Amino acid sequence: MKIFRKRFIPNEIVDISNDEVVYRSENLIITKWIPIKPRNDMSKGISYTMLDKGWKISKIFNVDSEFSHWYCDIIEYEYEKENDTYILCDLLVDLKVYKDGTYEVLDVEELDEALQSGIITKEQKYDALNKLNNLIEITKSGNFPPFEEI
Repeated sequence: MKIFRKRFIPNEIVDISNDEVVYRSENLIITKWIPIKPRNDMSKGISYTMLDKGWKISKIFNVDSEFSHWYCDIIEYEYEKENDTYILCDLLVDLKVYKDGTYEVLDVEELDEALQSGIITKEQKYDALNKLNNLIEITKSGNFPPFEEI
């Protein structure tokens, strides 16, 4: 299995196939990983990519390997069956959920810039905002994370 992360801003595709796949089903891929580039704010993470929901929810650990926060990418994906390849396309807007359940919406301005620049379509923007809203509602209800952790 190959996994690529596609971003619009900056425009890049990164091979993340070296992440350790812990679990895989039709709608869920769980991976453990370390940052591609060394960072002083995190040491590792576990990502729950919920393909049917359009969320990649990552549990982030600080440099002391203690849980720090959740980082949620809003995504769309492509799957190439013949090559067993996933392309996870980051739809720019993100949600950061803190230990106490409070949250912060990030990069909404990038979403607007991408639409105005023709990088994404109106449909992609609306899709991203709808997926974000669904995740915020789950967070507000106190049911975050929306899965059973490993």
